[in-house]
Amino acid sequence: MSEKLEMRVYGDAALPTLIYLPGMHGDWTLVASFRRALAGRVRFVEFTYPRTLTWSLDNYAQGVETALAEQGVARGWLLGESFSSQVVWSLVSRKQFEVQAIVLAGGFVRHPMRWGVRLAERLCGGISLGLLTRILFGYARVARFRYRHSPEVQANIQEFIARRTELDLQAAKHRLHLIAQYDPRPVAQAVTVPVYALTGLVDPIVPWCFVRPCLRRNCPALRDYKIILRADHNVLGTAAEAAAEQVVRWMSESVGQTHLAGTSSK
Repeated sequence: MSEKLEMRVYGDAALPTLIYLPGMHGDWTLVASFRRALAGRVRFVEFTYPRTLTWSLDNYAQGVETALAEQGVARGWLLGESFSSQVVWSLVSRKQFEVQAIVLAGGFVRHPMRWGVRLAERLCGGISLGLLTRILFGYARVARFRYRHSPEVQANIQEFIARRTELDLQAAKHRLHLIAQYDPRPVAQAVTVPVYALTGLVDPIVPWCFVRPCLRRNCPALRDYKIILRADHNVLGTAAEAAAEQVVRWMSESVGQTHLAGTSSK
């Protein structure tokens, strides 16, 4: 393992706590615009995972629990993005942290296309770092233009590119393997806290047309499933304002704190 699990906390402890667990990339570098849209309305906790090739989903969950306990975070809403929806189910099954509710962002119970996950695992193991770098720099040029008025997002894009290393590729491959092996449907069927989900309209990675029926069948606690039209799989990044407003609305309705739905800080 090249590094430890990292955690950052933004906002007052008196505010409702929203705990962000990242997608396949494993870090907080793509969530800056979403975090900014929530500023002043929630206490936002975010994680970066180690580039581990050995951790199980239970290890991920235990690492998150330990970090939260060390910072005195005893309860909160879990926001599991893509891969981390699987970490969320593992956290729920362990029953060590007080989960108030669950939000899945491009997430799922059991991945609807496991053959696709296995194919991605093989491709991830075969792609060269040079090719990945060229792809990412193309992404960076588009993202820099899109977020040209946000220095914070610009800095996070640079950090995102810088973190993509050969070991990072191998860690992503390992996470894909964990997804292919895991079936959390029994956990989802037994969960008692409210579950919400949001995704982008165009999501070939985790298609909502398959995920939504699966959630409805296997998760009786599902309260709402929202599709954001102008977003893709990275719904928290490509539709940050809309995603933030939706999450705040759910939190407000759940805990009766209507003041959360006020205008976001810019």
